[in-house]
Amino acid sequence: MAEEVLSTRVAAKLPIEEVQRWLKTDALNGLNEADVRTRSVLHGFNELLVEEKEPIYKKYIDQFKNPLIVLLLASAAISVLTGQLDDAVSIAVAILIVVTVAFVQEYRSEKSLEELSKLVPHRQIFARDLVPGDVVTLNSGDRVPADIRLFEAVELQIDESSFTGETVPARKSTSQSTVGLDLKSLNDLKNIAFMGTLVQRGRGKGIVIGTGQNSEFGDVFGLMKAEASPKTPLQKSMDHLGKQLSFYSFAIIIFIFLIGVICGHKPLEMFTIAVSLAVAAIPEGLPIVVTVTLALGVTRMARRRVIVKKLPTVETLGCVSVICCDKTGTLTKNEMTAVHVIASDGTEAEVSGVGYLDAGGLCTVRGEAVIGNSHPQISRIIQIGCVCNSSTVVNGELRGQPTEGKIVPRQGRV
Repeated sequence: MAEEVLSTRVAAKLPIEEVQRWLKTDALNGLNEADVRTRSVLHGFNELLVEEKEPIYKKYIDQFKNPLIVLLLASAAISVLTGQLDDAVSIAVAILIVVTVAFVQEYRSEKSLEELSKLVPHRQIFARDLVPGDVVTLNSGDRVPADIRLFEAVELQIDESSFTGETVPARKSTSQSTVGLDLKSLNDLKNIAFMGTLVQRGRGKGIVIGTGQNSEFGDVFGLMKAEASPKTPLQKSMDHLGKQLSFYSFAIIIFIFLIGVICGHKPLEMFTIAVSLAVAAIPEGLPIVVTVTLALGVTRMARRRVIVKKLPTVETLGCVSVICCDKTGTLTKNEMTAVHVIASDGTEAEVSGVGYLDAGGLCTVRGEAVIGNSHPQISRIIQIGCVCNSSTVVNGELRGQPTEGKIVPRQGRV
């Protein structure tokens, strides 16, 4: 079964007949049920592996992994062993304040992000039972369920902005890519439809070559999961300070203990004195000051409608003067809106409202609303634009070309 593994770049260079032989499938009938069951066991379900949500108690315990907190815990334990309960209690209270404030702030931020995610309507994107070798038909408005090598494409255009950030749909064809071409860019794979992309126009048919984690989308998802968050300058400084304090504390204990023993004092007495001095040198108030300061920064950012998930991030945000980010789908909604309609007789209408929803918009000519046949030229041109149109809008979501879809809501505003 090893020969069934076929990368998108290899599939793009092969003729479709060779792809069929490689995957032991047929472009007309696809796979039989026995093959599907066998390959389901081999490749698993067509879904991405998402880590389970971390339990609350583990998030609370993670707050104790700060080196300075570990040092304070050690100091509290030593204070208890040496009978200095007052010091132990004060250090323990300081630790609880720091850990609780950090935990509560991060928990609130996560809850806010969860509430924001609920604003996005849930929709089915992937066909869970697809396996390599299946034959899939694509039509306008469909979400591509897996990586597919196309063998049929009629005016097929696919929105690949989730990969490339380009708002212009990519034109797809069935011809194999040039053998000598270095297919490093996804833009070069004209005969491949990628998992998670959206068919904007036309129709097509192809053979599944990659599902779930074995798709290009799965590769990107895996890279995102593997990306480790770098430590901020403040975290690095605090870690360095914790290591330095640990080193100097042990040095003080050893130095005072040896001097005392050399001078004839009892070893246990000198050890107690040395430990007390070392514990006193540790600034138990420092973590409180740092945590409270960062928490205040998070609160101020929240007032400006910025959700900060991790407390240390506030420090780096304070140094930011320029933010570089993806525009499409981040700063903009990847929607087109028609705001002017000009008829053949020169009549010009203005259309209010934004997006693909009919609500909240109105079509007017010199301030007068276009109602029914009050302005026949305007009504007629909008009607023609909607009839000669392959795009549809379902629940505010476009299925088809943005340049055509922007006309559809205008009919509802007349």
